[in-house]
Amino acid sequence: GGRHTPFHNKYRPQFYIRTLDVTGEITLPEGTEMVMPGDHVTITVELIYPVACSIGLRFAIREGGRTVGSGQITEILD
Repeated sequence: GGRHTPFHNKYRPQFYIRTLDVTGEITLPEGTEMVMPGDHVTITVELIYPVACSIGLRFAIREGGRTVGSGQITEILD
């Protein structure tokens, strides 16, 4: 599984949270141009609509119905 090519700022995959698929836009940390397959990075995600979430909740990042990454919520921003 996973991606075979890097992704850049403003990448818009699906986030699978509990039982919900929702599109979100990724903002990479300052100074990070791209994320290579296998990298571990802290990102900011803005979902296209509000979703009930909590700190510690795990999620999958999906592309074309395939899981290409995973993560855990560490902070919720307004």
